Amino acid sequence: MYPNDGFRELGRQECLRLMAGVSVGRIVFTRRALPAVLPVNFGLDDDDAVLLRTSAMSDLVRVVDGAVVAFEADDVDAARHSGWSVVVTGPAAVVTDPAEHERLARTGPVSWVPAPREVFIRIEPELVTGRELIGGRTLYGVNLTA
Repeated sequence: MYPNDGFRELGRQECLRLMAGVSVGRIVFTRRALPAVLPVNFGLDDDDAVLLRTSAMSDLVRVVDGAVVAFEADDVDAARHSGWSVVVTGPAAVVTDPAEHERLARTGPVSWVPAPREVFIRIEPELVTGRELIGGRTLYGVNLTA
């Protein structure tokens, strides 16, 4: 990013506050040695970890448990050419503690595709970065309102 290029870096707390206001994001992981992206609904835990709820039989559970993943959420206004994007990077793990699972079953995200046996995937927010696009501004002197 360059000064006045229309983007503004977001701090960690601002990123997490923005993420808390949306319910859909994308998990980025490795499948068969290739990058894969999957849209999912999510929530944030009290310690700012990203939480996913999915079927225990899901392929996603198998490939992300114990892996470092990225998680991206955003909100874009195409008409105003503005919005924000946040990326959380960290290790993903299936929640195995029964008490923690019970707590998350009450307070965590609800799966949009319920399954008979569900698990929670927790992504620890080791690295949180984000940026905001401010419509109408550019480094290159182009009038975006014309």
